Amino acid sequence: MTTTRQAQSTTTGAETMDNYGGTSGWTGWIVFAGVMMLMMGAFHVIQGLVALFQDTYYLVGQEGLVVQVDYTTWGWVHTILGAVVILAGVALLAGQMWARVIAIILAFGSALVNIAFLGAYPLWSLTMIAIDVLVIYAVTMHGSEMKPITASRTRATSDEE
Repeated sequence: MTTTRQAQSTTTGAETMDNYGGTSGWTGWIVFAGVMMLMMGAFHVIQGLVALFQDTYYLVGQEGLVVQVDYTTWGWVHTILGAVVILAGVALLAGQMWARVIAIILAFGSALVNIAFLGAYPLWSLTMIAIDVLVIYAVTMHGSEMKPITASRTRATSDEE
């Protein structure tokens, strides 16, 4: 008799969890990744604007970079990458599947760009690479637990009827 009650309470708990969108406590990692992407995008934009407007700020000249390009090019790369990362971060917070895939690609690309920019400003680049690694971890390990907002609301509404 106790096993029947336990089975009923387990089923009821699963149904209740499903009514609330089926998300778990691990969705905090996805929120963390989304917020980190917003910050990472803002950092890229700032880094790009500094490279565009004050290229003497960096520790080495353009010949000291891993990839030999001028700071104006690096400025545009960082600014555009930052804007795309911000948009992907917003979509990730909304629970979009495509945003998880794009988040991993952008975080990997951001890490590569920062490795190439490592000679210009090492501490900043290492910080950005660490954020990139955390975003990749959060999205790959716990990304499937975040459902799109519209799908979970639609499912909860249909379950109530």
